[in-house]
Amino acid sequence: MALPIILFFAVVLVLLSFFSVKQQTAVIIERFGKFQSIRKAGLQMKIPFIDKKAGRLSLRIEELDVMVETKTKDNVFVEIRVSVQYQVIKESVYDAFYRLSHPRDQIRSYVFDTICAEVPKLRLDDVFENKDEIADATTRELSQAMMDYGYEIIRALVTDINPDEEVKKAMNRINASERIKKAAEYEAEAEKIKIVAKAEAEAQSKKLQGVGIADQRREIARGLEESVEMLNKVGIGSIEASSLIIVTQHYDTLQAVGENSNSNLILMPNSPSSANSLLSDMITSFETSRRLGEAEKIGSSNHPPKA
Repeated sequence: MALPIILFFAVVLVLLSFFSVKQQTAVIIERFGKFQSIRKAGLQMKIPFIDKKAGRLSLRIEELDVMVETKTKDNVFVEIRVSVQYQVIKESVYDAFYRLSHPRDQIRSYVFDTICAEVPKLRLDDVFENKDEIADATTRELSQAMMDYGYEIIRALVTDINPDEEVKKAMNRINASERIKKAAEYEAEAEKIKIVAKAEAEAQSKKLQGVGIADQRREIARGLEESVEMLNKVGIGSIEASSLIIVTQHYDTLQAVGENSNSNLILMPNSPSSANSLLSDMITSFETSRRLGEAEKIGSSNHPPKA
């Protein structure tokens, strides 16, 4: 009966003597309450009932999110989320285990201290623009503080900046107003371009229209001249020929007006004698204008401008 009991206790002792450590993990071994050794990944051995596993530390990179509420330089309260990435230094497992009982609380305290020191120096808009500078300052402060405790700070990232809800609404209104203003400026510029283009087109159109009217009148005058010359060749005098042309154009005009049903027609005397009277009035008007022009030229030559 003793042999099975001995074998049983032997198996128990063997099982209690060996243990395994996972990858990227460190196990702290104490002997009678005193630090004895640090065991790394793999199959390890300890003395049963004398050595004990005091704790485990993960050597992986871990992340801690810290929410900090503080006030900016322009008196706006904001909540800032900082994500801290850290890990235990393999060569400093002893310090990481024995010098800090709550490392996450220690990291959180340093983040609070750094953010509350940096953000009040900046206005709200500058906080958004200098997010990376705030993260770098937090990383520096944490690295210097946590290095002595066996922790390496990989990076501190400012992942979110959340001002008060009313402030966000005001910022959105300002942004919307700026965009509306910019859109109005663009629309006004486009309207200006359209007006200028339209004015240039109208000016070009009127110029071409004027050229066309001038050419038309020139051809009409040339045609009248040729008509008078032809009538003179058959023995009709210039006065009679001009009257005949006026009467002919008068009837052509009446015909053109009559073709449009929506036009208003005022009938003028259309007898040959009326044409002669109209021609005489036109000749008298032209002659009077010519004489007035010559008189003005003579007057200006008799009274030269004073030096």
